[in-house]
Amino acid sequence: MEISTFTGEGLTRAFGIDVATLDPGAGGDLGVGASWGRVAPGVRSLTHQHDETEVWVLVAGGGDLVVDGADHRIEAGTVVRFDPFETHYVTNNGETDLVLVSFFWRDLTRATAAAEKSVRRRFGERPVFVFSSAPTPNGDLHLGHLAGPFFAADAYTRFQRMNGVQAWHLCGTDDYQNYVEAAAAKEGRTALDTAAHYSERIRETFAAMDIEVHQFTATSVDDTYPDGLRAFFGSLAGSAPVRLTEADALFDPESGKYLFESGVTGTCPSCGQTTGGNICEGCREPNSVADLGNPVSVESGALPRRGTVRRYQLSLHELADDVRDHHRRGRVPASVKELAARVLSRGPVEFPLTHPSDWGLSPDESDVDGQVIWSWVDLAYSFLHGIGALGARIGHDWKAADPDPDWKIVHFLGADGTFFHPIAYPALYRAAYPGWEPDIDYHVNEFYLLQQSKFSTSRRHAVWGRDVLGPETADAYRLYLALTRPEGRRTNFDPDEFDVFTRDTLEGHWQGWLAGLGERLARDHGGKVPDAGIWTPEHTAFLARLTERLTALTRALGADDFSLNSAAAQLLGLVEDTRVFAARESAAAQIGDWADEARTALALEVAAARLLATCGTPVVPRFAGALAEALGLPAERSWPRTVELVPAGTTVTLAGRTFFGEKQESAAESPLLPWLSDVVREVLRLPADEPVAHLSLAELGMQSIQAVALQYQLTDRLDADVSLETLFNGGDVAKLADTLAKELPEDVVRKHAEVSR
Repeated sequence: MEISTFTGEGLTRAFGIDVATLDPGAGGDLGVGASWGRVAPGVRSLTHQHDETEVWVLVAGGGDLVVDGADHRIEAGTVVRFDPFETHYVTNNGETDLVLVSFFWRDLTRATAAAEKSVRRRFGERPVFVFSSAPTPNGDLHLGHLAGPFFAADAYTRFQRMNGVQAWHLCGTDDYQNYVEAAAAKEGRTALDTAAHYSERIRETFAAMDIEVHQFTATSVDDTYPDGLRAFFGSLAGSAPVRLTEADALFDPESGKYLFESGVTGTCPSCGQTTGGNICEGCREPNSVADLGNPVSVESGALPRRGTVRRYQLSLHELADDVRDHHRRGRVPASVKELAARVLSRGPVEFPLTHPSDWGLSPDESDVDGQVIWSWVDLAYSFLHGIGALGARIGHDWKAADPDPDWKIVHFLGADGTFFHPIAYPALYRAAYPGWEPDIDYHVNEFYLLQQSKFSTSRRHAVWGRDVLGPETADAYRLYLALTRPEGRRTNFDPDEFDVFTRDTLEGHWQGWLAGLGERLARDHGGKVPDAGIWTPEHTAFLARLTERLTALTRALGADDFSLNSAAAQLLGLVEDTRVFAARESAAAQIGDWADEARTALALEVAAARLLATCGTPVVPRFAGALAEALGLPAERSWPRTVELVPAGTTVTLAGRTFFGEKQESAAESPLLPWLSDVVREVLRLPADEPVAHLSLAELGMQSIQAVALQYQLTDRLDADVSLETLFNGGDVAKLADTLAKELPEDVVRKHAEVSR
């Protein structure tokens, strides 16, 4: 027998509390780790999570335990078990020590199961508010904007809702930005009219791209917004880290105008790149404007005059520990943690809260007459205001002035906002609401380039969403942007590559496969889904492959590893897997001895289409809905846990459907198609009624020697020089017919079209 007694001696610091390993004799034979823990009065442990399963036994005192946002009161005699990766911390708000003994061990099975869950941290029980970074209404949205926070937040929210989570996508325009005033001056409008004009355009562009926003707040036209913002600022002004300070500033030498944000340019004091006032898009670090190198006033083009201004400022460095603890609570990219460490390690960081300006909301405090609440402070409050406005509309008692620890907030933002959202805003919330511990996940994207150069409104180097998005194109852009959006690195949009992707991948492979599947179902089973018959090893292997795709898609769209790049790649892989499977199975599909196996293959193809319709919903919702309808599936679909066959006998209407591209005359109507289809059937020895138009030659099972035979037939009958590469990579038979018809003389096409008739 071994006895260990807590004496309070030999304690070291870990996880923000005092700990001591149990005596070696006492803990050594347990087979698990064991330690004493002491939380002194007024002490709060660090927020953390780990892969071990852990059990606490409280032996003295008490406190408040928060696990994944839920608050629990614990006292002596309480036993708590933590599953792997549960985020937790404890606060001793009593007058005596809280003493506990902790037992912890690694359970690979339990940890793996927790890590693989797509919905963690009590998402199913908590309200989840998904914010896309508020756009500035000084212009419309181009593809660079759309590829970033807005599309990602929409797909994320759709996935969570399919999993039964109470998730909402919230957005709105950052109306009081300095850049709105600059755009208004350039366009000859008032700032208010400019904000209203572009706010409406932004909402129209969202709708054109099928981006659902459940709460949209245009701050300059919301009657309840000014009082709420001023109350928020009042809480900030009354907090210890906020002070009224005389700060260095720059002014235009001719007009005397105070310069900040868009009103001034110079070199970043940290990295030396050219930047505007207050934040550098290059290194992401803030500047005070007065510390810019070689500053120039945008208004006059002259060297600014130096002076001072008395304004409210937050001493951000005084809340550095709170920022770090906030970063332990949710999903925070390592790049954000590095930026925070870099900025906060350089001494005092003064974050301005007000600026002299004519555009914006002035605080109630009269100490700064002629100043407005800085738009970045405004934006921090606008997120909470949006939650309150949403709650009032749908019947929940959510209040911006009283944020709830149970709220789960998710931010999607561009890299140029990584100082404000995950670093400055937690400090602002801490100062304004000392009792609130916000639980926020951050998803950050880099810049999306256009033909290897930054999107630029001023240089007219942009592809505007409203110019290219519509019912026939929205999903093509969504899938291509998902595949190429800048996750963790800068990526590039190339219009020519997009056109090739749409033509070859979506209209060719995706639409060709689905149309061919519909034709085979119509021919062999009267347009109904067959019941699976005899299964071969190839069938079970394909089912396993579909299951792997489902698992990968679930992970790619889940809360922890969200990546539209990965999700798009998996959707493309799912279709390619199925096309290869269908091509291999087609060789024996019309042989009577193998009919039972053939209907199993066909049922699995339909199951793959069902999986595409369901799992494609967050990324390509319009296409997914149309495909589901063609498969006879319900409009509202939950995220699947397994790959499911479509019930036998279900009517399918895939044949003749156009999912991508304009609904116009297609290559299937080429006058040469009937003749070419007959030649293909002849070479491959297929039945006269075998549908071939929407299948590629590879999918029809053509081998090299047969391709040579077809090549000879085309040369002999059409005098056409068609390479083997074109035969195998030129799309389906309909597209090949269209290509040949465009290259051949009209009389040759007419002659063979008449022969077919």
